[in-house]
Amino acid sequence: MNKIPNRKAICNVLLERAQTDRDIVVLCSDSRGSASMAPFFERFPDQSVEVGIAEQNLVSLSAGMAKCGKKAFCFSPASFLSTRSYEQAKVDVAYSNTNVKLVGISGGISYGELGMSHHSAQDIAAMSSIPNMRVYLPSDRFQTACLTEALLQDQKPAYIRVGRNPVENIYQEYCPFEIDQASVIPNGDVQKAVSSGKANWQALGENDVAIVACGEMTGPAVSAAALLWEKGIPSVVLDMYCVKPLDKKALIQAAGHAKLVITVEEHSPFGGLGAAVSQAVASECPKKVINLALPDTPVITGKSQAVFDYYGLNSVGIAKTAMENL
Repeated sequence: MNKIPNRKAICNVLLERAQTDRDIVVLCSDSRGSASMAPFFERFPDQSVEVGIAEQNLVSLSAGMAKCGKKAFCFSPASFLSTRSYEQAKVDVAYSNTNVKLVGISGGISYGELGMSHHSAQDIAAMSSIPNMRVYLPSDRFQTACLTEALLQDQKPAYIRVGRNPVENIYQEYCPFEIDQASVIPNGDVQKAVSSGKANWQALGENDVAIVACGEMTGPAVSAAALLWEKGIPSVVLDMYCVKPLDKKALIQAAGHAKLVITVEEHSPFGGLGAAVSQAVASECPKKVINLALPDTPVITGKSQAVFDYYGLNSVGIAKTAMENL
C-alpha cells in the first residue's frame, strides 16, 4: 500500500532541485502542512513564502516573483485556488504569461466530509477556459514526479491538481512520461504502458472500449480495463493527465480503434475532461461517448472512496458502464 501522496512527490522533487537552483520558490496560503511543503520551508527558508489565508495575494505575489526571474510554485487548496483567486490566475498568471505553477492541493472531493465548500469539482472547467493556462491531473506519485521535473524546465503557466490522500501506484518504478502526451495502457496491463508518441496503434489492434481518465480516476480505469479483459472485452486506457493541452492525436487514434469511449473524472459533468473528449471525438472521429463524473448536485459527504463507490466511480462501476453500453 503506497503511503506517499502525490503532493509529497512534488515536494520531494522541489527539495532535490532547489539544492542547485536558487530560483525555485514555494509560496503557500497557510497550507504548508496540507501541501506537504513543510520540509521545503524548513530546509530553504529563503526560498519560501507564507502569505497566510490570502489566496488572491498568494497568486499575485507568485506572479510578481516570477516576473523577477523566479520559478514560483504556488500551493493552496484547489477549492480556494480555483475560485477565490480566479481573477489573479487569469490576469496576473495567464494573461501576463508568468512562470507560475499553481498547485491545487486536496483537489476534487479530497475534503469529503467537509462538504461542497471544500470540494473542487469545477476547477478543470475554470482553469481550462483561461487562455495560456495548462491543466494537469497526474495519476500517481511517479507520474507526479515526472510532471514536476518537466514543469521546472519551462516558463509557462500551469495548474496542477493533486488529491489529499495517497493513491495506489500505477506505474511502479517505470513511468512512460512525455510532457503533454497521454500514457497508453492496453487491457489494464501497466507493464505494456507507453507514452502515446511511442504507441503502435496497429499492433494494439481493435478494442471494444477506450477509457479516458485523469487524476485519481486513472487507477480505477486501469483496474476496470483488467476486469473487462477477463471477460473477453479488449480495451485501452488513456491516462490523460494533460487535460489541457488535450492529447487529441492519441484520443482520435484510440477512438478510431474502439466501439465505445468512456471518460472518467473526479469533476462536474460540465466543462471537464468528458466535455473536452466529447468535443474532440465528435469533430474528428464520431463515436458514442459516455461521461462518468460527479453529479450536478452537492455530493454526499464521506471519505473519498465511499463517495466514489456511491457514484460508481470505481473499477466495477466503470466496467459495468462499458458492458451496458456495448
